[in-house]
Amino acid sequence: MPTPHRPPPGRVSRPPRGLLRSAAGRFRRPRRPAGGHPRSLPKLIRRGAGLLVLAVAVVYLTRVVSGPDLVSAGRALLRDPLGVLVALGMYGCAFVLRAWSWCRVLPGLSPGQSWAALHVSLLGNHVLPFRLGEALRVTTVLRRTRLAPAPVVASTVTLRSADLAAVALLALVAAPALVAALTGPWLVPLVAVLILATLAGAFWLTRLQRATAIVLPVVFVAAVVAWVLEAAVVYEVARLAGLALTPGEAVAVTAVTIAAQTVAVTPGGFGSYEAAATAALVALGAAPGPAFAVALLTHALKTAYSLTVGGVALVTPTRLRLPRVLPGRPEPFPVPPDAPVVVFIPVFNEEETVGEVVERLPAEVAGHPLVTIVIDDGSSDASARRALDAGATVISQPHNLGLGAAVRRGLAEAVRLGPAAVVYLDADLEYFPEDIELLTGPILSGAADYVVGSRFTGSIDRMLPHRRLGNRVLTAWVRWMTRHDVTDGQSGYRAFSPGAARAAEVIHDYNYAQVLTLDLLAKGYRYQEVPIRYAFRATGESFITLGRYLRKVIPAVHRELNSP
Repeated sequence: MPTPHRPPPGRVSRPPRGLLRSAAGRFRRPRRPAGGHPRSLPKLIRRGAGLLVLAVAVVYLTRVVSGPDLVSAGRALLRDPLGVLVALGMYGCAFVLRAWSWCRVLPGLSPGQSWAALHVSLLGNHVLPFRLGEALRVTTVLRRTRLAPAPVVASTVTLRSADLAAVALLALVAAPALVAALTGPWLVPLVAVLILATLAGAFWLTRLQRATAIVLPVVFVAAVVAWVLEAAVVYEVARLAGLALTPGEAVAVTAVTIAAQTVAVTPGGFGSYEAAATAALVALGAAPGPAFAVALLTHALKTAYSLTVGGVALVTPTRLRLPRVLPGRPEPFPVPPDAPVVVFIPVFNEEETVGEVVERLPAEVAGHPLVTIVIDDGSSDASARRALDAGATVISQPHNLGLGAAVRRGLAEAVRLGPAAVVYLDADLEYFPEDIELLTGPILSGAADYVVGSRFTGSIDRMLPHRRLGNRVLTAWVRWMTRHDVTDGQSGYRAFSPGAARAAEVIHDYNYAQVLTLDLLAKGYRYQEVPIRYAFRATGESFITLGRYLRKVIPAVHRELNSP
């Protein structure tokens, strides 16, 4: 297991990837003012407004709810699951069409990324208030692609405005009397505003991409067809519940309901969706009880779709593994014959062992002088003094930043010395300093760029059962992600070529093991393992706990695999 460092307090945010190579410390969030969060009052107001709207909607709905009608409609859906699946399939096709439109107006956006962003946004709109899922369209694309923010935002504004304008026009065409009864004179100005927003977004996008034209007619037609497909859900539910809706009326009900959801206060528009759909169906002549049953079941089906497909979109088409084909091996850095082998040892409160670790390291390795650097990560004991007395160069972090930050600092300090090889070694005497020549051998011969000392192909004096199981499980995960024959994914004894040490990036402060391996393999550096000896630590405690480890490491691994 890694060197026992305690995790830094508070949440660690990832600095911009381009700054990691020069950053010795950690990027911290600004401290919160003593008087509390400046946005706490607006948040309370929003929550209060949301609760008020929800309460009004619930009161309204309880007056029209008919238990027998709801049960009857639910049983009707269960009697025809195929029809329900076909309707949901048409609902899904609407989003495929929207994804296709987005790719047409935003070159460089793949269909898979477009589809995923739309469904992540759909998921967000069903679990967040105030239509906050809309922002996820942009953030999802920016996080998963190399596209610039401006065209992504411009294309999103264009398509969403066209989408809403299309649904409003559909409502006017399909059921003008219904729209007039429910919205009065407000819909026409709204359509005009949406058309202007669409044209403004298109003009902005045209300027950004230096294009001569935008396929607005095609986009608008696609939006209209998408809404017609989406109306299949309410049409099918109404049919099974015994309400006779024409396709045009189903489109009108969908349009009115979506218009009411433009600014949904509650998560998923719960309450307001049912109220709007029920009112539309009642205006078309349905009784309140069956109308509410149709509205509720339609919303339930759409929510189930969004949670299921949106959940899948959260992890696809993101990468869960390294590609099968990796870049070629980078050219090695020239190394002078007298270049040192540099060992760096991150330390946090290891006064009982760090001196012995330094003293047991040899004076030279394969004819190269050995230089030892200890990265003191804010120790509160005599670790720095013990390391200095043993002959190491001690570099102190400003305070306890975390093991990942200490490794990042150690790599940077080692590279400055023009090394023949760089070695990372834990400070807890679980690993044998005398095995350093095994680690550096493949590096110095040019056979490998990144060497990991494997405890499981070497000899283990003692390892606690739960630690052994955890190491095995995590190693299997690393082996699957990297497509390499990894036998020890968490070893605290590693060696790097000068090029690998210079290129290595550690994207979070808590730890380093998985993200460092993924980073170097993805850049084409050659990986190798050598068997080493291992003895369980006799003093001190590891900072690793399973819950915190997974909570910190899994998101960092996901970022590492999917960063541009």
